[in-house]
Amino acid sequence: MNNEIARDLGEQPVAEIMQKANLDRHDVVAASPDQITHKMVARACKGRRLTDNSKRKILRAINAATEKEFAMRDLFNY
Repeated sequence: MNNEIARDLGEQPVAEIMQKANLDRHDVVAASPDQITHKMVARACKGRRLTDNSKRKILRAINAATEKEFAMRDLFNY
């Protein structure tokens, strides 16, 4: 058996939220109150496992960019 944690978790709900709000990675990075990178946003959308700290930064950035209040469970399914 492979005891490794799965790293690729498939496309996440954050990608759909960004698409519906007509946002690209740059819009999310520009709106972020934290220092995040385009690569972090791309990894979040693709489903690469992020640290809890990175997930919180993405959450704050999405909330700032959309001017809505999403919860962590709305953006990530892991």
